[in-house]
Amino acid sequence: MIIDDSHYDVIIIGSGAAGGTMAGQLAGKGHSVLLLERGGVMPLVDQNVADVDLFRKDRYHPNEQWFGTDGDPFSPQTIYAFGGNTKIWGGVLERMRESEFAGLVLQERRAPAWGLSYQDLEPWYEQAEALYRVHGRRGVDPTEPSRRSDFSHPPREVEPFLRELRLGLERHGGHPYDLPQSWSESPIDPTGDAELFGVDLARASATVTLRGGVQVLRLHVNPAGTEVKGVEASIDGQVWLFSGDQVVLAAGAVNTPAILLRSATDRHPRGLANGSDQLGRNLMMLQLTSILQLATAANSGKYGHSYGINDFLLGDKNVSFPLGTIQNGGGVLQDALFAESPPVLSLVSKLLPNFGLEQLASRSISWWAMSPVLPDSHNRVSLRGDRIQVHYNPNNREAHDRLVYRWIDTLKEVEADPVVQVVKQAPTHPRGEAPLSVMAYACGTCRMGDNPATSVVDLFGRSHELSNLTIADASVMPACPAMGFGLTVIANALRIGDQLAKRL
Repeated sequence: MIIDDSHYDVIIIGSGAAGGTMAGQLAGKGHSVLLLERGGVMPLVDQNVADVDLFRKDRYHPNEQWFGTDGDPFSPQTIYAFGGNTKIWGGVLERMRESEFAGLVLQERRAPAWGLSYQDLEPWYEQAEALYRVHGRRGVDPTEPSRRSDFSHPPREVEPFLRELRLGLERHGGHPYDLPQSWSESPIDPTGDAELFGVDLARASATVTLRGGVQVLRLHVNPAGTEVKGVEASIDGQVWLFSGDQVVLAAGAVNTPAILLRSATDRHPRGLANGSDQLGRNLMMLQLTSILQLATAANSGKYGHSYGINDFLLGDKNVSFPLGTIQNGGGVLQDALFAESPPVLSLVSKLLPNFGLEQLASRSISWWAMSPVLPDSHNRVSLRGDRIQVHYNPNNREAHDRLVYRWIDTLKEVEADPVVQVVKQAPTHPRGEAPLSVMAYACGTCRMGDNPATSVVDLFGRSHELSNLTIADASVMPACPAMGFGLTVIANALRIGDQLAKRL
């Protein structure tokens, strides 16, 4: 074992939306920070794939396999690189709605309340939007939460045919709005991510040390089992040990609990920070279904997200329980999640030559239907030996199915409108659910709360049992929002980081 000579004020494990953001936040405060990332710098060519190659190769899958619900191994879509999964997220950054913090009443039962209010997070949302240069416009989406100010940057321009499609949706009673998106000022790498707006700030600081290619294996505690004393990691086949006053886990909703489970001791036989037996449990994954619509004229297939529609967020004309949200997925040749979602193009992509797939993609408009799920203690991350086991059965299925069919009905209405010329009627709208391998919207495995008997960390991400352990990523979320929660992870990490800095 190699013992690092340095001792740090803070060790952050993971450099995605939570860890990368917090590292940048602490960089300017004079504290010695060590940021450990399992991967390295992702080549620019891999960050901006906009080609049929997205369908041809297993991009964005690390060289490891996890075990699924059926016991069979699968290759997860998750990013080990500086910036984590934000490297392929598309940059859509939405605020949660006020009612979600109190716990949405879904069809089956009420989702748990967060213990935080929207007002608690609102100033951090504002700071997160400024940090990530979020482009948007207030006052268009009727469900949007209150804001103290408008976005600092106006919405990005969309493809001309999408502007006409928006007018068609509005003609049929829809309320499309410009999706708030993170955009950089770089013409070659326009989508904002945690490397650009977090890790790069840390790199520029003399008090922050970045180490890539570091796989954290486990945490070591003092004899009393009350404090983390060391972080054990594998680097180039050798075992290293790092020490710090504070340790922040931000490795994601799967790897964060896995590290704590691997760190079990005689005093913590079920894993560190697991006196409640909730560690790894309550895994939630936003329900995602991709839906294709046919375009009349060819498009590039290489454009970003454009519109969101929340007309069914809290129900529809037939039911009063929440269904979810709709988002335009952008061009199908650069949507990494779409490429994962059978059966839309998965089989076709294996049979068609490149030009055929390009032609099919150029006539397609993709949409994502997104619905929340409920926490379930049986949906969990555990270990099979040293390997990760994911057991997951989705719930709230009827609401999601209703959302999919309501949106298909809406598309048919627009396509039948003679005024709308950019899309055409089709006998079917191909669709496919995101499979278990898509880990971009996993959350809930280290839930936060005031009660140590039912939660893993408190409302500031601090372990109830270990005085210097903080968890800052999506794993602390007690409920799954109805839409992408990247901005919530960033805002919460800023909130937690602010409190952590005060304790140093």
